[in-house]
Amino acid sequence: MAVNSPLPVAAELHAVAGIDIGYAQAGIKKPGRKDVLVMRLAAGATVAGVFTKNRFCAAPVQLCKSHLATVSAGGAPIRALVVNTGNANAGTGATGLARALETCTALAGLLGCAAEQILPFSTGVILEPLPVDKIVAALPAAIANLTADNWFNAAEAIMTTDTQPKAASRTLQIGGHPVTMTGISKGAGMIKPNMATMLGYLAFDATVAQPVLEQLVRHAADQSFNCITIDGDTSTNDSFIVVATGAGSLVIDSVDDANYAALRDAVTALSTNLAQQIIRDGEGATKFITITVEQGKSIEECRQIAYAIAHSPLVKTAFFASDPNLGRILAAIGYAGVDDLDVELLDLYLDDVWVAKHGGRNPDYQEADGQRVMKQSEILVRVTLGRGAATATVWTCDLSHEYVTINADYRS
Repeated sequence: MAVNSPLPVAAELHAVAGIDIGYAQAGIKKPGRKDVLVMRLAAGATVAGVFTKNRFCAAPVQLCKSHLATVSAGGAPIRALVVNTGNANAGTGATGLARALETCTALAGLLGCAAEQILPFSTGVILEPLPVDKIVAALPAAIANLTADNWFNAAEAIMTTDTQPKAASRTLQIGGHPVTMTGISKGAGMIKPNMATMLGYLAFDATVAQPVLEQLVRHAADQSFNCITIDGDTSTNDSFIVVATGAGSLVIDSVDDANYAALRDAVTALSTNLAQQIIRDGEGATKFITITVEQGKSIEECRQIAYAIAHSPLVKTAFFASDPNLGRILAAIGYAGVDDLDVELLDLYLDDVWVAKHGGRNPDYQEADGQRVMKQSEILVRVTLGRGAATATVWTCDLSHEYVTINADYRS
């Protein structure tokens, strides 16, 4: 079960005017489960996204990037998103691209638009051909139940090894204008920045110009989905999409608009919520761990050190066992690749416990204090470098026996 992450409540997920959601059961991997999702957008919506940096990116990622590039160049706007689970359509070559495009073409025909106005997404097993016939056959059913309040069903429809759906919603006032935003995400393994095995979709009802939305989504992803890691593996299919439906009264045409920062920060906060839900539901996770590195020369080196700690199997298994073998954290800091790091300036804290002082064991540190913190389900690791003013935070989880079991049996 997810670590301190209650199930989202369908009634608390607000409908966002300008986006309708439908789902279907195509039987892609397992019968009787929601595995196809359609999101239909209003004619005035703008869409922007960020995607995996894995060079082996999946066919749908390639098509999404191509279709969004067409929009940025002045082409027709995106009118719908289609998602399937159970098959990643990655490592499938030209055939995979053709099948992803066939899905777009089929949905476009049903919605009365061009294939280039559809964004496709897939998640699941890599290196297997996409069962496009099953997906296309399920599209009419998904369209038939298109409604504005289907966010909870949408969150369930994109799950793979997730133990529960991930969703969040909020309403707020920006510059006197009411704004509603709701988002969903999925992911539990193959999670690492740039981005993570995750899909994320967030919509709000303001009008935002295309270049502004493109800048906003990059900022939000960098502060949220690019700050989480479970196992250090970057997926082939990662995608995070933000939709400004244009159905509300707030209009932002420039990043210099007085309301831009408030909207950007609200989207970032909701994205962070969705990203942290992924970590709390990491495969086999029993602990949610925040790693903050402070007093660095740059954000980049702070993140570099934080990721070294978060990716270390020795550190992660120590957390799982509640074993305060905290020298492993110092070792990870040391091999993080910050060559001019002066370890004698470094301090390490575990929540309120001062573990290492000036690069060595704090004379006042007691292992019983460390073990007290290690037994908690939520833990803060804080490192101070004593070399600048930069700070970075990443979120991760422990590494358990169940993680191995889940991934050993993933295809069975």
